[in-house]
Amino acid sequence: MTAVAVVGLGAMGSRIARRLLDAGNDVVVWNRDPSKAHELVSAGAVAATSPADAARRADAVITMVSNPEALDAVVGGPEGIAAGADTGTTVIQMSTVGSEATAKLASALPEGTGLLDAPVLGSLSEVESATLTVFLGGPDELVRAWEPLLATLGTVLHVGGVGAGSAAKLVANATLVGTITLLGESIALADRLGLSRDVAFDVLAATPLAAQAERRRPAIESDDFPRRFALSLARKDADLIRTAAPDLRVVEAAREWFLQAEQAGGGDDDYSAVLKEILN
Repeated sequence: MTAVAVVGLGAMGSRIARRLLDAGNDVVVWNRDPSKAHELVSAGAVAATSPADAARRADAVITMVSNPEALDAVVGGPEGIAAGADTGTTVIQMSTVGSEATAKLASALPEGTGLLDAPVLGSLSEVESATLTVFLGGPDELVRAWEPLLATLGTVLHVGGVGAGSAAKLVANATLVGTITLLGESIALADRLGLSRDVAFDVLAATPLAAQAERRRPAIESDDFPRRFALSLARKDADLIRTAAPDLRVVEAAREWFLQAEQAGGGDDDYSAVLKEILN
């Protein structure tokens, strides 16, 4: 039976740990707030005392944290993953942190430690139904070894070497932040031109935004945006894209909308709530 540690038990990390438990793996968990591990421990997981302890107890260590700074915090120092990892350990970095942070992680690990980067596309319902898309970057040997484990979470796409998974995730999220803000601006344009919302949605149904417009219409009309992916995290991802490619104008414009919505107090809302900022 494979021993897997999950470091970071937020909305995604906790659900990943539960999927791995349900698949029959031995699961070790750690979170900065230990209370987040209680439910998983009751289900059969083992709580580690530190990220280093989690690494010592597992064949693979999955990191699922919110940003590059959080990744640094769980990797470095005497209690970090790097202190507990060795040549028998594979670190599977699943956070959306960008290629630069992934390269920094690689340099922080002991020589001989395996590393895969495997950010995911999808949110809460996708991890619960095992329909995530895993963008997997790493050497062929490690990919072959760990792809079956990652396949319990969804579809695995091997996109290249270490760092390619993080790059692929930013490409995917560029479409998310760009599409949602383009939808908002298209509806705002219809409002300013005097079209009714019904007509606006009929028009959008005949465009490349048809599926997105149909999906978002109930939330726009009810002003209720159920949280799946925090707006502050979408803004963080837009920042990472900006760092990687500062000359991309559409993504920068989208980033400005997310930043404005976050500064207005919407950071904890779902990322689609940026539509409220655009339309109000």
